[in-house]
Amino acid sequence: MPEVYQAERTISAIFKEQKQVDDVIRRLLDRGVPRDHISVMGRNFQSETRIAGFISKRDVILGGLRTGAIFGSLFGSFLSLLTGVGVLFIPFVGPIVAAGPISALLLGAASGAIAGSAGAGLVSVFTALGMPEDKATVYQTRLEAGEFILMAEVPSDRAGEFQLLLESAGAEEINTLDQPLAHPCPGPCNSPEDLSPEVRSHLSPEAQTTFINCYNTVLNQTKDEFTSEQSAWDAVHQQFDEDENGVWSKAKVGV
Repeated sequence: MPEVYQAERTISAIFKEQKQVDDVIRRLLDRGVPRDHISVMGRNFQSETRIAGFISKRDVILGGLRTGAIFGSLFGSFLSLLTGVGVLFIPFVGPIVAAGPISALLLGAASGAIAGSAGAGLVSVFTALGMPEDKATVYQTRLEAGEFILMAEVPSDRAGEFQLLLESAGAEEINTLDQPLAHPCPGPCNSPEDLSPEVRSHLSPEAQTTFINCYNTVLNQTKDEFTSEQSAWDAVHQQFDEDENGVWSKAKVGV
């Protein structure tokens, strides 16, 4: 039986160039980090496609998160190696491409912490994960300036190894969180307790039921957790509106 990968910490770093990110992802994969434990964010991926043509403010790209294969052809081949790739509009930053578990986490928070009038963009998300506010502010500022954020969820006993790997690839502003990122349900969701806190906190009990039912239906058809989570969010957005606290709780009339 193959050894189960135990992700216990999240190492994050800033890279100035896309080619550095491409190199690091391939090196992480070669060292045994699963593709669904690597996340990337950036604004200036090389593309012949006008990103702005896809963006609707405060929401995800039209049609939701797409597969890495589709975005890999638009934003660089390495993105095709990751899961849950999509484009989101982040307040104070603008449209960004996000790949990996961070994309689902941002989608879950998009109508709450990072999009509210009192929100502070990605700073709110990173500090909620345990990153110091001054470091989170640097991350947001450098992402806005066109640089890239990479995050890798790794075993505690290999954290030093992976930090050295990032440093050797030109990483800056390295930070370590004492937890992995939230992931979709491993398999069907049997109750709201199976949802990650980031998802659950933005849904009323009725919206949680809608989310779970759609998630399980799509998962049964596709066997893809990230596609299932995106479809579940789409179902929630179709049936509910946000309240003043950024919770999807108001059932839409006529739906």
